[in-house]
Amino acid sequence: MAEKVRYMSQAWRQEVERRIRQELSPEKMNHLTSSMSNIYLHCPDDKDKYLFFKFEGGKLVELALGEGEPPEAEFRITGPYEIFARISRSEIGSQRALMSGKLKLKGNMIKALKLASISDRVNKVISSIDAEY
Repeated sequence: MAEKVRYMSQAWRQEVERRIRQELSPEKMNHLTSSMSNIYLHCPDDKDKYLFFKFEGGKLVELALGEGEPPEAEFRITGPYEIFARISRSEIGSQRALMSGKLKLKGNMIKALKLASISDRVNKVISSIDAEY
């Protein structure tokens, strides 16, 4: 994709989905079966948004971007838009953001920490997208 896409737009979501499917095999995802809702607070348009991921056997089966209440997920991570944007630009790690209290986790923290390396793989794919923040 040659041109920039707006972060958290439907075009950006489509590019995230395309790249995850292309770059992250079930083996690279450790055949993960899990779901996660990231809730972005205080987005530039003054709305709260969510980004929902669902993996089955290491394959991305659903990626949803929306407003309002996100789909039910094993993990729910809430934080300011700017912190998620910094993670997406590889300026801060997601694990560091969680452990420092910049993001809040609802779900099993021990399992979440075990899955941190998989989350890092997803974030690395996201950070490779040329986006306008």
